[in-house]
Amino acid sequence: MITELGHFALILAFMVACVQAVVPLIGAQRRWPGWMAVAEPAANAQFLLTAFSFAALTYAFVTSDFSLRLVVLNSHSLKPMLYKVSGVWGNHEGSMLLWVLILTLFGAMAAWFGGGLPPTLKARVLAVQSAVSVAFFGFILFTSNPFLRMAVPPFDGQDLNPLLQDPGLAFHPPFLYLGYVGLSMAFSFAVAALIEGRVDAAWGRWVRPWTLAAWIFLTIGIALGSWWAYYELGWGGFWFWDPVENASFMPWLIAAALLHSAIVVEKRESLKSWTILLAIMAFGFSLIGTFIVRSGVITSVHAFANDPERGVFILFILAVFMGGALTLFAARAGIMEAKGIFGFVSRESGLVVNNILLAVACFVVFTGTIWPLVAEIAFGRKLSVGAPFFNMAFTPFMLVLGLVLPIGAMMPWKRASLAKSFRPLIPALVLALALGALAFAMQTGRSALGPVGVFLGAWLISGAAVDLWSRTGRKDRLARLTRLPRADWGKTVAHSGLGITMLGIAGLMAWEAEDIRVVQIGEPWQVAGYTLVLTEVNQVEGANYFSTTGTMELSKDGRYISRLYPEKRQYPVSRMPTTEAAIDNGFLRDIYTVIGDPQAGGGWAVRVYYKPLANWIWGGSILMALGGLLSLSDRRYRVGVGARKTAAMGVPAE
Repeated sequence: MITELGHFALILAFMVACVQAVVPLIGAQRRWPGWMAVAEPAANAQFLLTAFSFAALTYAFVTSDFSLRLVVLNSHSLKPMLYKVSGVWGNHEGSMLLWVLILTLFGAMAAWFGGGLPPTLKARVLAVQSAVSVAFFGFILFTSNPFLRMAVPPFDGQDLNPLLQDPGLAFHPPFLYLGYVGLSMAFSFAVAALIEGRVDAAWGRWVRPWTLAAWIFLTIGIALGSWWAYYELGWGGFWFWDPVENASFMPWLIAAALLHSAIVVEKRESLKSWTILLAIMAFGFSLIGTFIVRSGVITSVHAFANDPERGVFILFILAVFMGGALTLFAARAGIMEAKGIFGFVSRESGLVVNNILLAVACFVVFTGTIWPLVAEIAFGRKLSVGAPFFNMAFTPFMLVLGLVLPIGAMMPWKRASLAKSFRPLIPALVLALALGALAFAMQTGRSALGPVGVFLGAWLISGAAVDLWSRTGRKDRLARLTRLPRADWGKTVAHSGLGITMLGIAGLMAWEAEDIRVVQIGEPWQVAGYTLVLTEVNQVEGANYFSTTGTMELSKDGRYISRLYPEKRQYPVSRMPTTEAAIDNGFLRDIYTVIGDPQAGGGWAVRVYYKPLANWIWGGSILMALGGLLSLSDRRYRVGVGARKTAAMGVPAE
């Protein structure tokens, strides 16, 4: 009964979305307050109905209702409760319902927190957001219905993919979708402003919090996915340039560019057309990611579905929304005339350089991701674009971005002197060069990647600190430091986080060590100055798996450090093995251990990795997200927007 109600609620939410996509839009054009007022209750009803539908599907998974086809394919009665719940979105249909739930949540939040918006703009934003909902409700109901029943329910289910039976599934997809789908708000604001016929500083301030929130969630989601792959797959890698990984990274790059571009619109009323275009393209890349994951046109270990029919539907959604938005963008080009004038050397120019580097880097990732498909269709050739291409083509843009970012942050608005702006950064440059030289001197026979990464990370961190300190004036600097706006602190923390992540990536790639061997029980061996001993191997029975668990003791120079328990699990229902790495985490390094199969001549296959600065990658990501949160909590986002309650924004262009 509950699942039928969930299905009915989903259909009803689809109908409400159709009303919300049309009525407020007409009301805003005709200036009919009653019609515009439909948007808010409709957004709330749409979210509540979708939430009930999602709760009904979750109930079916929790209670192991095997009359539901989706539960049969992705659950099992012996599965731990955490994986029963996370299994709701560990598949195509359930993850799409989560997508729509988040989409309607953002629409409802725009209704809740949009009190400072002009009525016409608010109505149009909610209508555009609902139009996106209509498309995805239709996609779910007509091609991906999660509430399909089994004619003859089986006794038990087929279980969830063992690789997904991990706490990472409980957190990684929801955060990633909050970022993906959150960019729909930037899209809705952009399209609404184009329809409205006005893009100004107030619009820049309104769109920034939504974009910032989406970017924060996307940062957390990508970091969680990277960490999950690192410890779960047993390869010791944090990023594989897989098409689906790239699909999340591309909107992150565009959203970062959008955040910086919107600052110029807010402060100087310049770069209007470019900012609107970025807002459209950010959500466009989210839709492209959805297409890649669910169409099967590109092979990926992360793909949810391999169904051309679904792919065509998503491609149609992409064409309608991107084609329509870009057509409207071209038609409204005249309303986006820049008012602010700035010099060649200025903060505005620095932000333009930032945007160019991020946009071109995104284009490089997009080209490498989509090129195998283009080559197969156009030339009949099967190609694979892997890490060597991306590392070579993408890295230079990030290096340049890291070099120019502290300088651009120090420049004043409108007109600047490069020498004057750079002068306070000289101590930061000296420190970064000294640390890079130290790293170069300590390593022997290695590439320049490590020292360059140390220099760049130190340059970004110290440059961000100098920028923050420069905002305290000349007197009572420590007292003024505590009174600086949270947005200033957020920028410093986020830029420092980027530096730490770059340093961690460079250090790990330059200085990691790998050891693969057959080990006898009780036999010690050395890896990167550490001593390991395999003391025993046991067969262990888990909740829904059998495990071969090794016990390893880690020490250095005779000093005991820790005991590690790497596993190799076998899931009898799915008949699929998984590797569970055991990691001794440290501030400066990880010792990463994996146990393999027993060997015919005795002993066990064992892999051990020395991973320097591995945790700095995710620590930097946490700092970037924290910096975003600090900026989002700035009172200017709460008070300043409300103070701009002006009807001027609501004047439509004729």
